Amino acid sequence: MSLVPRLAAAAARPAPPTSKPRRLGAVVLGAFLAFAGTSHLTFARSEFQAQVPDWVPLDDDAVVLLSGAVEISLGAALILLRRRRVPVGWAAAAFFVLIFPGNISQYVTQTDAFGLDSDSKRLGRLFFQPLLVIWALWSTGAWKALRDGAEK
Repeated sequence: MSLVPRLAAAAARPAPPTSKPRRLGAVVLGAFLAFAGTSHLTFARSEFQAQVPDWVPLDDDAVVLLSGAVEISLGAALILLRRRRVPVGWAAAAFFVLIFPGNISQYVTQTDAFGLDSDSKRLGRLFFQPLLVIWALWSTGAWKALRDGAEK
């Protein structure tokens, strides 16, 4: 079975019970996302605008506001929608993948933001985005649900 039908099948099943470490991981990730989203809309707005790649065909501020709203929504969903945590985990992982070009752009264009004022700091940050993807998939059981569905 290809990946898309497997993802759909995993998302359609009710989430099985989860462990306390995974649940805590989802809540912490949700709180992180809600905080980051709030910062998009308030005190760090200009820092986030600096990360929007030039090739994005939308106004930088609109991108920051939209991504902030998405982050707040994903954060709340990770905390509150326990029975839907698998599709929320996939959505969070996809979001982290979709915003990764902003981090790459910041590195390539040597844009200073968030204290990332050297190439080595900007390069180091690139390695944290895959960890966020893994965190989202692990803490929600999304990867496990996909794997378990493939075995059936």
